Amino acid sequence: MATSKPQLVLKSGREKSLLRRHPWVFSGAIAEVLGDPKPGATVDIISGTGEFLAQAAYSQQSQIRARVWTWEREEAVGSVFFRSRLERAIRSRIELSAESNAYRLCHAESDGLPGLVVDKYSNTIVIQLLSAGADFWRDVIVEELGQSLKPKVITERSDVEVRKLEGLPERTRVVRGDLHSSNVQIIENNLKFNVDVAAGHKTGFYLDQRENRLTVRGLTKNRDVLDCFSYTGGFAVNAFKGGAKTVTLIEDSIEALNQARDNIARNNFSSDIYEFINGDAFQVLRKFRDERRRFDLVILDPPKFAPTKAQAERAARGYKDINLLAFKLLRPGGLLVTFSCSGGIDALLFQKIVAAAALDAGVDARILRRLRQGPDHPVALNFPEGEYLKGLVVEVS
Repeated sequence: MATSKPQLVLKSGREKSLLRRHPWVFSGAIAEVLGDPKPGATVDIISGTGEFLAQAAYSQQSQIRARVWTWEREEAVGSVFFRSRLERAIRSRIELSAESNAYRLCHAESDGLPGLVVDKYSNTIVIQLLSAGADFWRDVIVEELGQSLKPKVITERSDVEVRKLEGLPERTRVVRGDLHSSNVQIIENNLKFNVDVAAGHKTGFYLDQRENRLTVRGLTKNRDVLDCFSYTGGFAVNAFKGGAKTVTLIEDSIEALNQARDNIARNNFSSDIYEFINGDAFQVLRKFRDERRRFDLVILDPPKFAPTKAQAERAARGYKDINLLAFKLLRPGGLLVTFSCSGGIDALLFQKIVAAAALDAGVDARILRRLRQGPDHPVALNFPEGEYLKGLVVEVS
């Protein structure tokens, strides 16, 4: 059967998730591939009975064999398509400019652009192309962002492990403009931060924690604060702004810790109340436990322990261990602000892990607040996987 566009024909009955508008098609759902689609090329998804379902980006190597661009047969995937989707995503973030000049402009599947992340840091735009489809349309995406936003610089930070699953090499480069310095100063809720857009974690800063940093600011007055996995001091700087008595930072990257010092000085805060510890958080917390050190507020924002559900069991042990240690360091009435950014650990499982840690620590505790990623990291109802950041504010009785 000759076709003008390559087609992925699904096995009988495997169209159910697409009918619910979930944007992923896994390799096991495909009966045959008609045509010879290149990696990232647009294909039609056809049901086992021959019905058109969607247009999607093809990925020959990934277990996610196709990611849906559009559910409309007549909508052409090209410059106009990307311009429309990007402009819609950008418009939805306009109100955030009052809080910060740094926020996420496009959150991949949740903005209808699978595999594409776009972050704004003042006049610098950082893109991540996480899928074969996003990579295929790289030049078009860069051109449309340049036309819509007129940034000074667009740089690519596609230096992430997930690209290997797509058969893509990791890549970091400036794609438009001249990045004289990799450090960009941003303003967030009246605080200044220096962001390394060339080599920092993710695209340079944890933009998804903006609202949660402000929440922590309101909890720190007259408290001794312990900030674990502190990175470049986002929570620690807000703790000082909120009136913390002392702030102890633990970070295993000396470069990040030095940048935290810089961010503290950048806001004209005295370093006298700060203690900087370069080390492994698990080891340092065990040492503090043995020394009977105590704090009024402990912040746990560890890296991703479980990218997928297959790794959830091992990750759960890590989350339980670190939360158990934190509970043991809290004074009565103290607060634990704890997070998981692991996609393989859902909110209910994370709460169970924290509850088990409290039980083993011999403390009574209660949840005061639930925290999540900010509104610039939206969650499409047809793509619950977009909700990855879970957080709890827990009070020890």
